[in-house]
Amino acid sequence: MSVIDDSRPIFLQIAELIENDIVSGTLGEESQVPSTNEFAAYYRINPATAAKGVNLLVESGILYKKRGIGMFVSTGSRARLLDIRRKDFQAQYIQPLAREARKLGITGEELSIMIKQSLIAEVAEGSGLR
Repeated sequence: MSVIDDSRPIFLQIAELIENDIVSGTLGEESQVPSTNEFAAYYRINPATAAKGVNLLVESGILYKKRGIGMFVSTGSRARLLDIRRKDFQAQYIQPLAREARKLGITGEELSIMIKQSLIAEVAEGSGLR
C-alpha cells in the first residue's frame, strides 16, 4: 500500500488508492476491497475517514456493497476509470503541452516526433535497456 500524506484530505487519498489498484489490475472486477477497518488499522486513521473514501467510490458506482460481506469492485469499473483518467490526462497535460508548443513554434509533426522519442526512452528506461 502507498503512503498517506497531509497535503490532501485522507478520505480522497483512500479513494485514489483503491482506484489506482483497480486501474493497475491489482484489484480485479468483482474482487473484494479491503474493509474500512483494515484501511484504518494499516494507515492508523479513523475508520469513519476510511469509510468516507470507500463511500465516494460506492456513490460513483466503482464499488458496490454485498450486505454482511463487504465492498466489491463493480463490473466495468476499470474501463470507466481509464476513460476518466484519459480525459483528465488530456486536459491536464496534453492541452497545456499543445499550447506551449504553439507558443514555441513547434509544429504538430515535430511535437509528435518529440513525444514518440520520449515514449521510446521511457520504455527503454523501464525495461532496464538504458
